Amino acid sequence: MSEGSGVFEVAPLPEAEVERCAGAIREDGWVVVEDAVPRELVRALAAKVDELLLALEVPTGGNAFLGRHTRRLFNLLPRDALFRGVPVFPRTLPVVERVLDPECLLSSLTAIEMGPGQERQPIHADDGSHGFPRPGPPMVVVATWALTDYTRENGGTHIVRGSHRRGRIPARGEVHESVQVEMPAGSVLFYNGSLWHGGGANRTSARRMGIVANYCAGFLRQEECQLLAIPREQVAEFPPRLRRLVGYGTYRGLLGHVDQRNPETLVDPGAPTEMIWSRIRG
Repeated sequence: MSEGSGVFEVAPLPEAEVERCAGAIREDGWVVVEDAVPRELVRALAAKVDELLLALEVPTGGNAFLGRHTRRLFNLLPRDALFRGVPVFPRTLPVVERVLDPECLLSSLTAIEMGPGQERQPIHADDGSHGFPRPGPPMVVVATWALTDYTRENGGTHIVRGSHRRGRIPARGEVHESVQVEMPAGSVLFYNGSLWHGGGANRTSARRMGIVANYCAGFLRQEECQLLAIPREQVAEFPPRLRRLVGYGTYRGLLGHVDQRNPETLVDPGAPTEMIWSRIRG
C-alpha cells in the first residue's frame, strides 16, 4: 500500500458481483455495495479532504441545491496523489464499465461534506444537462463513496424508484415518494445518472461526507474539463487507464483525436495510437 501514489491493494469484485450490480443499475437504477472500500483508505481519504477543505478555505454552498451547510471540493485529481486510485478502483470501475463501456470517461470527482442543519436537497437527475431523449440507454453512472455512515438522520440520499425510466427530468418543486439510502462508511452507492435523487436533511450534530465519482459515456462532454483542470505533467504520471478516463484517449479510434493521433501520445510517446483510419480497407 502506498498512500503517496494513491494505490491501495484490494481484490476486485467477483465477476458474479459485477454482473449483479450492473444488472441492478440497469433495472432498478441503483445498488449499494457494502464494505467495498477498506477502512484504512476511507480514513486516509477523509483526512485528506479535511486537510484540503481547511487549506483552501472552501465555503458552503450559496443556494438550496449546493447546500448552505454543505461544502464541495471539486476537481480532486490534481489536488493529491491519494485521489488517483478512486476513479480506477477495482471494486467500482468494472461495474461502471459493465453498464457504460470500457471507453467511458471520468466526468467529475468531487468530495461533499454535508454539515449539521443542512436541509433536504431538491430532487434532480445528474444527467439533466445533457439533453438527450428519455428514457434511453445509460449514459452516466455515478459511484458515491461513503466516508462516513449514511443514515436517515444525517442525510442519506433520497431515491425515486424507477425514475430512470421516465421520459423527463423532475420539475422544480415537485414532491416525490422516495426511499432513503442507509449504508455504513466504506460502502459505495452506484446509480444511473437519470435516476431522480437528492441528499437528505442532516438532523444530527455530525457531518455526512462522501466522494462522488461521476462517469459518462466516452462520446459525451464531461462535467469538469479534465484536459484543462489537470496539469499535463501530472497526467504523464497517471497509469494508462486513468489517463484515458480523464480524456487522453479516443472513443472508437476517432472521437478526441489530435492530428490523427491518440492524445495519450502527448504525455507518453510510446502509447498505442491506432486510429480508425488504419482499419479502413479499400
